[in-house]
Amino acid sequence: MKRTSRDIRTANRYEVLRQIIAASPTSRQELAAATGLSLATVATLVGELLGLGMITEVGFEDSAGGRPRGLVAVNPSGGALIGVDIAETYVHVELFDLALNAVARAEEDMRPGESRPEQVVGHVAAAVGAVITQAGIEEARVLGVGVSVPGQVDRDNGVAEYAPNLDWRDVPLLDLLAEHIAHPLYLDNPLRACAVAELWFGAARGRGDAVVVNLGTGVGAGLVLGGGLHRGVSNSAGEWGHTTLVLDGRLCHCGNRGCVETYVGAPGIMRRLRELSPGSALLHPGDQTATVGALARAVAAHDPVAVEVVRDTARYLAAGIADLINLLNPEVLVLSSWVAATLGEPLLAEVREAVARHALRRPLAATEIVLSPIAGDPVSLGAATFALEGALGSPRRGAGSARRPVPAGSRGAAPS
Repeated sequence: MKRTSRDIRTANRYEVLRQIIAASPTSRQELAAATGLSLATVATLVGELLGLGMITEVGFEDSAGGRPRGLVAVNPSGGALIGVDIAETYVHVELFDLALNAVARAEEDMRPGESRPEQVVGHVAAAVGAVITQAGIEEARVLGVGVSVPGQVDRDNGVAEYAPNLDWRDVPLLDLLAEHIAHPLYLDNPLRACAVAELWFGAARGRGDAVVVNLGTGVGAGLVLGGGLHRGVSNSAGEWGHTTLVLDGRLCHCGNRGCVETYVGAPGIMRRLRELSPGSALLHPGDQTATVGALARAVAAHDPVAVEVVRDTARYLAAGIADLINLLNPEVLVLSSWVAATLGEPLLAEVREAVARHALRRPLAATEIVLSPIAGDPVSLGAATFALEGALGSPRRGAGSARRPVPAGSRGAAPS
């Protein structure tokens, strides 16, 4: 799709604000150097952001032999952003200030059988209301709500096209949410959300090429190529979890067999534990979080079954990661999401050792394999940046493909 001048202007605003958030306070000259934009363009964009109240002037710094340089910084109180992480077993919502500091959090558990769209929408609406109440802010200060949902999404039309682990096809998610949430809504998936979170605040910061491997119920890879988020021509890039790892292997929710996800996602880990020790006290049927947590504690206690489960998981994971390293040659590969965070260093150590047996020496030598350093929920953080990007698309903060609340009795939502 051809980019319009408005698209380019929005992207430039977004990049300038990203640099200000990353390095407040900063000067216009430093912003020009960091973004590659001309000083005149940066000055114009800074003026627009000042006019929107998103940044503020904070004084001057001396320059070598010249006039003092004016400094700008993000204005944390200039608005609020909400990030929604819809996963297969929970809905997690965080409210952020404009510096992307988390101000309030809420979580709703989703038990098996509670994944119908209307049920999920109810959980999201309740959690969004909860964080606004916790933060004690006026509704008008919320610039937008970024929503992450697993699977393939049509971000322009707000549709969850295919989420196999939720058994969703062509769900008009933003239209449904717009009936309950009175703020602009923006949709994408956790692969993109985690990649952006790492790019802004995590292990991919300052890196040109990075892969963020999401390990949860589902599995995928967010891609940062050439310093920017790679979406692919239909916003479908990164579905690494549905590449074939074992020919004629385990049946996957997507309908194929032997997908990476079936061996390294939480259900696959539970299956391996059940195979090794059917009556294990570590196994909590129907509760992925409890099972993976129990495994992590048992590994720390040197339980042999738990150690073997994690080692087997790491072997499969490493084979798939070696493919990513050989194919994309990234500077850093980040293990992210809740399974990676829970299993932590023991999983990382096993993966590093096993990857060395599969990846080519040259690309592997250039790749650092790390756990995500982001302390909170990276998906909610990344989703909030989608809302920020949308808010920068218009002086009215929230045009484009955002969904807004619709009058009673009508369906869908007209764009701003």
